[in-house]
Amino acid sequence: MSKLEKAIVSIVEVFEEYAGKDDKKRELTNGELQELLQSQLSSPDFKDKIDKEDMKEALDKIDKNHDGQVNFREFSQCVALLAKGYFRKKHGKGKGKDKGNQ
Repeated sequence: MSKLEKAIVSIVEVFEEYAGKDDKKRELTNGELQELLQSQLSSPDFKDKIDKEDMKEALDKIDKNHDGQVNFREFSQCVALLAKGYFRKKHGKGKGKDKGNQ
């Protein structure tokens, strides 16, 4: 599999691993989400590669409908925001605005 294919499979598998701990296999409870974040986003090396405000934005938006559950759509949007934050930290926040220089 390609790197992107492996990344997609990993995201789905991580969600399923933590969501599968109770009866609702397609949603994360607040406890499951907390456990997932503590174990999967614990590396100091990763935390140094993403701005705290980008991390906060991703986590603040994770339960968009405020139902106390995180479905896969909400989770994948959070992962996308974290990826965006990582990219911005790596390349600088102001870079990439000039689309002609890509």
